[in-house]
Amino acid sequence: MTNRGESEFVSIVRSNPAVAEILRRAPHLKLPGWYLTAGGLFQTVWNHLAGRDLRAGIRDYDFFYFDDSDLSYEAENEVIQRAASVFADLGVDVEVRNEARVHLWYEQHFGTAIAPYRSTEDAIDHFVSTTCCFGITVDHGGTDEVYAPHGFDDLFAGIVRPNPRLPMRHVYEAKAERWTTEWPDLTVLPWP
Repeated sequence: MTNRGESEFVSIVRSNPAVAEILRRAPHLKLPGWYLTAGGLFQTVWNHLAGRDLRAGIRDYDFFYFDDSDLSYEAENEVIQRAASVFADLGVDVEVRNEARVHLWYEQHFGTAIAPYRSTEDAIDHFVSTTCCFGITVDHGGTDEVYAPHGFDDLFAGIVRPNPRLPMRHVYEAKAERWTTEWPDLTVLPWP
């Protein structure tokens, strides 16, 4: 296994035109704690490693922010509508969510209650697989900042590892099944 790191990760994900353009436009939304995260990032790397089109198999691009000043659906929806107009011509689904309010709907959607997240990073820490736990944002100076709490080794080795921090075995297994259909060379580790 090769030890690869942040600079290679950034180079690869920024080679995906959708990622590059989302990151270019995102600062104009002026949202607190925003990150492009999850599948649009790690699946871009998987596509690169497999020699595929970097956008192949990516259902959506998760765009998170954290604003606990107004937890209403209306406030989040207003941001979703603004973002939709900013990203409208990209030809990809950019799924915008305020991570400060996820606990309000999570149980109804997934069947398990969760505690409120404290930040966007905290939300990223709770993805069902450590392989999903990536975020990239752009600071005020235009520099990329990467959040990767589990590092890059599993990502570049094609290892899907469960994250039992959120006890959602059925979600992990369903995602892993879809991913191995799309990227058959992945190694999926069993839920503990």
